[in-house]
This record gives sequence, structure tokens and C-alpha cells, in this order.
Amino acid sequence: MDIKIAYGKQNVSVTIPENNVLGVLAPKKVKTSLSEKEEILSSLENPIGSKRLCEIVKPEESVCIVTSDITRPMPSSRVLPYVIGELHRAGVKDGDITIVFALGNHRKHNEAEKRYIVGDDIYEKIRCVDADQKRTVNLGKTSFGTPVDIFDAVALADRVICVGNIEYHYFAGYSGGTKAVMPGVSTAGAIQANHSKMVEDSSAAGSIDGNNVRADIDEAANFIKIDFILNVVLDENKRIVKSFAGHHIKAHREGCAYLDTLYKVNIAKKADIVLVSAGGYPKDINLYQAQKALDNAKYAVRDGGVVIVAAACPEGLGEKVFERWMTEAKSPADVVERISRHFELGGHKAAAIAMVQQKADVYLVSEMNDSFVESLFFKPFDTVQSALDAAFAKMGRDAKVIIMPYGGSTLPVL
Repeated sequence: MDIKIAYGKQNVSVTIPENNVLGVLAPKKVKTSLSEKEEILSSLENPIGSKRLCEIVKPEESVCIVTSDITRPMPSSRVLPYVIGELHRAGVKDGDITIVFALGNHRKHNEAEKRYIVGDDIYEKIRCVDADQKRTVNLGKTSFGTPVDIFDAVALADRVICVGNIEYHYFAGYSGGTKAVMPGVSTAGAIQANHSKMVEDSSAAGSIDGNNVRADIDEAANFIKIDFILNVVLDENKRIVKSFAGHHIKAHREGCAYLDTLYKVNIAKKADIVLVSAGGYPKDINLYQAQKALDNAKYAVRDGGVVIVAAACPEGLGEKVFERWMTEAKSPADVVERISRHFELGGHKAAAIAMVQQKADVYLVSEMNDSFVESLFFKPFDTVQSALDAAFAKMGRDAKVIIMPYGGSTLPVL
């Protein structure tokens, strides 16, 4: 078989004997007859496990809408007008609404970024602020010992609405839902406590039951009442294909189930070799971005197998903290042990890579220097074909291969 995969700004071909191919994994095609507006309005008019938003809030109440920061793909400017429309229908005035950007541990926005996220019209009429870790209210601790420290604008509001998108998260299971509040508008200490559980086996993409990271996140809602959520699922072009509104758990879980119908791909068994593309530029502009494809690929490879990652990485590692963790590591085990003691954004992606390296050999096809790649505990290759040939030499000529051309958005499941 001749397989084409994206690499940088081009497609590259690789030849694999057909008898060796277990499967080529791709997301399912999205079928929708509704426009984005129709989909969002339908979800607001038919909430899951909840009254309509316009029936929940009352005039004169202070309302806080928590939405994603600029690092997330959530199209807030295309969703917020309809959420605010529901508030207006209930008699809430613009002056009683505050939009909070859930930063987690990310940097603050500049004014242009805030305006971009919500759109000019909303930015001119409604107060828009970044979550501030220096202004939090402690509401207690979860049963996991995580402090529930919440930004005061959220903690003290009469009503809290969470807006976001649902996609796979490689240790919280899924984004969306209560995650807007914990860790979105929480503190570094709370995030450290919660995210340190990422090294547990159950902390995995597409996992909810038994996932202590997600359980801890959702428990935060016992301390701060989330009155309503609106979460959307996006296609590969960031178009809204489905919207879920209502109860912060029930609506979120329905959204997660829908996401699975699109992006979970069943495999009959794990492969000896997995060939994964990050998806080409800009998804493979650096290793920090390409990591997500590697993390999804780990679910398709058997222990002791080989994962071949095709990611050009013309900008190298791509993030300062991530680079520090990768270059300071003495071994993959060292990184995993270190993140369990001290969670640090950037370092968490280094730990995720290290956990795959403990499971399988990872061959990296990139533009980075070979000796540098080796220092990161990868085996470097200049071409995908040479990496595949080396993998067959290691695993045997009868080795079975799974190809993942869309590694960042395809989650293999047995």
C-alpha cells in the first residue's frame, strides 16, 4: 500500500506491504443539517437535565459567564450572543453580566485578545476580565485534598454559566463541563494538586469512570454552584457541529458521548508498529504541538512496540518550560517521577511524552538535529520510509502496522 500522510507543509508517501496493515484510522464524517446558529439555539431551547437558562436567572441577579482563553479553539464570539440573548430574555441587563476568561495557569490577555475572543459588540457592552489567581475565595477542599480556590468574580456571582468546547484531554479525559471552573478560574496550588494525578493509569483521553483527575474537577461543583453550561463539539475546521446545554454534568456527558461517535475509532488489536502524523503544518510546527498525536498513538501500540511520529517541528520544541523539562531529563522515568512531585505547565507535556517512551520505542521523523533528538530519548530519522524500515527490522517482517494520518483528532479504542 502507498500511504500519504501530512508532514510539515507537504504530503509524503510511504510504502507498506498490504498484509502488514491492520488499519488506517480516520475520524468519522460529520453529518449535520443545522447551521451553527440553529444548533446553538436548539440546545438552549431544549436543555439537558435543566430548565432553560432564561427560566433560571432573575432580573437584578449578577451573572458570571466563564469562557475559554485564547489558547483554546472555543469559538466564544459565535456562541456568547445566544447565551446573552437568553439572559436578556430573562430581564438581565448587560451591566449585571461579567465574562471571565478561564486562564488556569496561562498568561493574561491583552485588550485586543479579549476583544477578539468575544467580538467587538459584546466587548463594548459587557465587562470582560481575566481570572486572577491573586483574587480568589477559598471554598474548602475536595475529598482528594485539592483546595477549591475560585476567582472572586465567579465565586461571588449570583449565577454562574460555563461555556466551552469538548475535545479529548490526555489526562482529564475530556475538556469542557466543570473544567471551566476547576482549573479554569482556580489557583496554581489547586491546579498542582489536581494535575499531579495525571500519572495514574486511569488519567487518560476519553476516560471518565475511575479518572481521578476528572472526578476531582467535577467535585469542585459541590462547592460552587454552576447553574448552566453550553458546550460545543467542533469538526476539524473548527466549525460547530453539535451543541449541548443544561446541567453541568448531564449535558457535558452527552457531549462527550457524541464526541466519541466522531473521533473514537475501534481497533481489533494493538499493533507492533504505529505510524502517526500530527497532521502537518501548523499542528507539527513544534514538538509541543505534535505531542497530542503521540499521546493518542500510544493507545494503538502494544507494549514494547514502535511508534513512528511524523512531525517536521521546524521551530523545535516550541515552549520554554517544556524545553527545560525535556532537556534537563535524565531519563523518561525521571520526568514521570518529577511531575508527580511538582506539576508545571509545559512540564506536563514532557511527562506525557516520557510515559509513552516507557511503553514503546518512539522514532521521530523531523527537521531537528539527530543528536538533539537522541538527547530527548527519541530515535531520529530523516524520512518516514527509513523509520518504517527500521521498525520492521526491529519488530520483524510480519509486524502489524496501524496508520494514523490524523493523530491529533483520532482516539483508538479496543
